[in-house]
Amino acid sequence: MIIPLQKNVRQLLFDCFQIQDLIMGTLQEVQTLHGHTDRVWCVSWSPSGALLASCSGDKTIRIWSKEGDEWICKSVLTDGHTRTVRSVSWSPCGQYLAAASFDATTSVWSRKSGEFECLATLEGHENEVKCAAWSCTGSLLATCSRDKSVWIWEVSADEEFECASVLSTHSQDVKHVRWHPSKEILASCGYDDTIRLFREASDDWECCNTLKGHQSTVWSIDFDKTGSRLASCSGDKTVKIWQEYEPGNPESVATEDNISAWKNVCTIGGYHERPIYDISWCHLTGNIATAGGDDSLCVFQELPSPDPKNQPHFELAARARAAHGQDVNSIAWNPKQEGLLASCSDDETVKLWALSKD
Repeated sequence: MIIPLQKNVRQLLFDCFQIQDLIMGTLQEVQTLHGHTDRVWCVSWSPSGALLASCSGDKTIRIWSKEGDEWICKSVLTDGHTRTVRSVSWSPCGQYLAAASFDATTSVWSRKSGEFECLATLEGHENEVKCAAWSCTGSLLATCSRDKSVWIWEVSADEEFECASVLSTHSQDVKHVRWHPSKEILASCGYDDTIRLFREASDDWECCNTLKGHQSTVWSIDFDKTGSRLASCSGDKTVKIWQEYEPGNPESVATEDNISAWKNVCTIGGYHERPIYDISWCHLTGNIATAGGDDSLCVFQELPSPDPKNQPHFELAARARAAHGQDVNSIAWNPKQEGLLASCSDDETVKLWALSKD
């Protein structure tokens, strides 16, 4: 005998099936880009999504663009560094590219003339520079290093770079820096298992928040589209979502000195088997992509929840196992084409992926 379900139970089951349909998807490899002759450390899309920059242990930067149905290498920048190029980052206007290197310098490239030219070489760090990132206005550039410091550089109208502040609050190697999408607030993370937030105060910059919770190196961070949430990934194999609580917030989360507080509101774990090296929060869809030392890529999608601000819920939407054959070092969503991902690896390749529903 079939017993009729109550209406609310039927609705709950229907909602569950709808959610399951929503999250199931596939990461399909679109193309493998060859050219680098050593491990590839970082991939970065231009703001228009039309160019992809990659950098490598072969000391070069490659610029890729699409011709017809294929992505091809359009430029190879070879004269900027004497050691590994660890990170590349486009300015918001898309006319400049910053590259951080193990030779303790950061190069800035201009493409205003149509060709890439090295505009400046920034010196000052004592050891390997791990990452460089532009502020939302393009008037500031942040760099971080194995020397435990974060530097903030001011960019003048005549394309000169001057160090505005040296921040030494991390106790170990600083792995990554990322600017807020609409404010001059900088986030950094590193080998000391923490995330630091910095803001300008009076005539200098100060650390306004220290986020603790990861149990190992925090390798990478990324803000969501609004800048009110921050995602981090770690050697502890987890992703954490941090929520901003502004002064006077309705949740009564305590704040000090009229500065926002940040709290860990969600931890995503159990999907990567080794450290998670990079994370990218898509500003088009809200999906989060991760890449790790287990040679896998994961995409997480936020599901409806009764309290999305204070208790968000993310589930695995798609996964690519054996994505490269070796450690995957970087992952990035295309800012204009929904569902298009770039990744790179120790296997010396860059790969493009398309996220689609099954």
